[in-house]
Amino acid sequence: MTSAELLVGLLGVVTILAGVSSRIGVPAPIPLIVAGVLVSLIPGLPSTHLEPDVVFFVFLPPLVYGAGFNSSPRDLRSQARRIAILALGLVVATMAAVAVAVHAVVPGFSWPEAFVLGAILAPTDPVAAVSIMQRLRVAPQLSALVEGESLLNDGVGLVLYRVAVGVTVSGAFSLADALGEFAKASAGGVAMGLAVGWLIARIRRRIADVPTEIALSLFTPYAAYIAAEALTLSGILSAVTVGLYLGARKEGYFSAAARLEAQAFWRALIFLLESALFLLMGLQFADVARNIEDLAPERVALTVVVVIAVVTLLRVGWMFTGSPLLRILIPGRVRGEPAPMGAGARLVAGWSGMRGAVSLAAALAVPAAVEGGAPFPQRNLIIFVVFCVIVVGIVVQGLSLPALIRRVGVGREHGDDVAEAARARAAAAQAALSCLEEIGEGDAAAQLRTLYESRLRHARAPLDEGGDADREGVERFMELRERLLRVEREAVIELRERGEISEAALRAVERDLDLQEARLA
Repeated sequence: MTSAELLVGLLGVVTILAGVSSRIGVPAPIPLIVAGVLVSLIPGLPSTHLEPDVVFFVFLPPLVYGAGFNSSPRDLRSQARRIAILALGLVVATMAAVAVAVHAVVPGFSWPEAFVLGAILAPTDPVAAVSIMQRLRVAPQLSALVEGESLLNDGVGLVLYRVAVGVTVSGAFSLADALGEFAKASAGGVAMGLAVGWLIARIRRRIADVPTEIALSLFTPYAAYIAAEALTLSGILSAVTVGLYLGARKEGYFSAAARLEAQAFWRALIFLLESALFLLMGLQFADVARNIEDLAPERVALTVVVVIAVVTLLRVGWMFTGSPLLRILIPGRVRGEPAPMGAGARLVAGWSGMRGAVSLAAALAVPAAVEGGAPFPQRNLIIFVVFCVIVVGIVVQGLSLPALIRRVGVGREHGDDVAEAARARAAAAQAALSCLEEIGEGDAAAQLRTLYESRLRHARAPLDEGGDADREGVERFMELRERLLRVEREAVIELRERGEISEAALRAVERDLDLQEARLA
């Protein structure tokens, strides 16, 4: 099978499985990775090898950039201390706990490679966490905490991973050098992301062509990643930072047309990248399992169980003990910081810490040999354990999260979103009416006032508990408006069929009609 045929086959499988997951209400990563594992076990099929450079360079920059771009700067600022506690304290604690566990369970698993495995599994994954949390209706503060943590802690984990691998390969360790490398890679990655974001923002101001704007948005995360990695900085943190920087300023640097088309482009791109990545991860299962040598199956199984228990229980326990303890050590409350989370929210935050693409890529990137040519100790076992933690986490935690959210009561009702959207529309219409009052009278102003008064009534209808008549009127209005849009579209298509207008004119009018219909939906 050629690469092109494999690519087309993956696209077909991704589309089918994503459709199935949508119908049954299961997050898409779960059926994708399970299907990949099952396919990898079929005898006689060619092996699928996913190079770590492909994951780091092709997949992760746009995924973390998109997550950062769509994050709420206000929510992230309000949760800054909590995110920092998780992205720094919990990552270091997880690395140490995993290292102690595997050193005790596996004979011959020395400390350097134990810390390599701990560093690989320390960060939660921005792809897995964000893709699943966005599909679940959770409270905004909790979602911001989990997403913000997963966007930042991979940079910390990868720096620790570099240090641990260097120690294993060279056999030498210097605390001063390790701290210096950590500070340089982390701070430098953030600085590079800010610099690239500032430059891209200046360029965007001078572009008025929508396809060019979208192409530049795709180039941006790769530019930030490459520039940071060229200076041995954290490319992932750089891509996250540029996404956060530009996302906070998108209203000033993006035209309305560019925002509409770019949103559709990025939704499709992120869907394909996430789906293909999880499917490819599953397809590698058989190859990873075959490479385990010199260790009894029961010992391998025990190692996997122990590591999964450590990373899961430590995270849940940290939410109830570690975070409050550090808050005592660092007293005070940041302005705008939400009230302390309840027990239910802490449990959900702890249970949502899945591992994914970052951990897989780091495991596959472990060198095959150390200085002197000897094989890297326990490399195959490290890769297998990491893969099992990823699969079990995504499947077990991903499937159980919706039930847990409903059980502890931190979910977000559909009516909450409707009410917030209604308040926003009402405020926008009221602001426009106030502006018309300042402008004064006139035919144009009178027509616009009628329009915005109608919009204001429609916006307030979902908020009015006693406004059944108003709500019925809004529903009748929407039904009639949809019917009229269909009539308009049919009339325009008929003109094109008779040859009275061009295809370009048809597309221009259809786009306007589509925007109006989408707004009703």
